[in-house]
Amino acid sequence: MELHEQSDSQLIVRLQADAEPALDELMRRYKHPVINFCYRLLGNATDADDIAQETFVRLYQNRAKLDPAKKLTTWLFAVARNLCLDRLRYRHRHPTEPLDTAPDHIAPATVDKELGEQIAAAVAQLPEDQRTALILAEYHGQSYAEIAAVLKSTEKSVESRLYRAKQTLREKLRRLGLLE
Repeated sequence: MELHEQSDSQLIVRLQADAEPALDELMRRYKHPVINFCYRLLGNATDADDIAQETFVRLYQNRAKLDPAKKLTTWLFAVARNLCLDRLRYRHRHPTEPLDTAPDHIAPATVDKELGEQIAAAVAQLPEDQRTALILAEYHGQSYAEIAAVLKSTEKSVESRLYRAKQTLREKLRRLGLLE
């Protein structure tokens, strides 16, 4: 069976046997989703690329601890989120002027670029836990259970965070005249 035909669980088992091609396949599958997730949390393409690379380094370093029965994306997004939070804390202590823009493979959520930028700015202003829950739900299609695992919370808490995030976004977009 070709690597691209194998499930994540099968690839994790191969990765645990020190098969680097399994890591390459997992990176091929999840590199862009992890980069997009990090970019939406950080707003910086260079940092998003760095964090994604570090996430996959950690995947390889912790391969023996992975449970093939559990969903890999939950683990990847949890690690990426923690690394993003570390980067945000570092930025807060060492402020700099951002010099980059989004790379081509990070597409805005809407065809209207200006509207997309306004929505992205409104999302960026949400509290971190609400922003993470919203990004995972809306952009990555994660279930409440998967988001709860990433945030180390309950599904009810995720539901509440998503509700508050959407209410806040509606209010901000109304104030900008983008919603009636």
